[in-house]
Amino acid sequence: QVQLVESGGGLVQAGGSLRLSCAASGATFSNYAMGWFRQAPGKEREFVAGVTRTGATTYYADSVKGRFTIARDNAKNTVSLQMNSLKPEDTAVYYCAADFGRLASVSFEASKYDYWGQGTQVTVSS
Repeated sequence: QVQLVESGGGLVQAGGSLRLSCAASGATFSNYAMGWFRQAPGKEREFVAGVTRTGATTYYADSVKGRFTIARDNAKNTVSLQMNSLKPEDTAVYYCAADFGRLASVSFEASKYDYWGQGTQVTVSS
């Protein structure tokens, strides 16, 4: 089992930046593909970004491509999400998630992930 703890959320003005971090413990981190999802009030949880087990390949939702960057450090058991040029529509609770065993890709479906963090609020004011 893996425990995930997110940090780094907050309130920022449109055009600003935030960096989210997710610390993992309790299992071999490199056995998991990692993803960031978000959920805004009244909306379904949606895929934001994902990274393969080695960190070699990353994936992004079209809505964040070119603005967000996901990265992982398997030595430190962390995955981060650098968010630049933030927009009010990026406002949501952001979750990191772990998908055990997926080898060379990431899933865009929340139901495929085995473990979730508690979430961190990101609010972008206009």
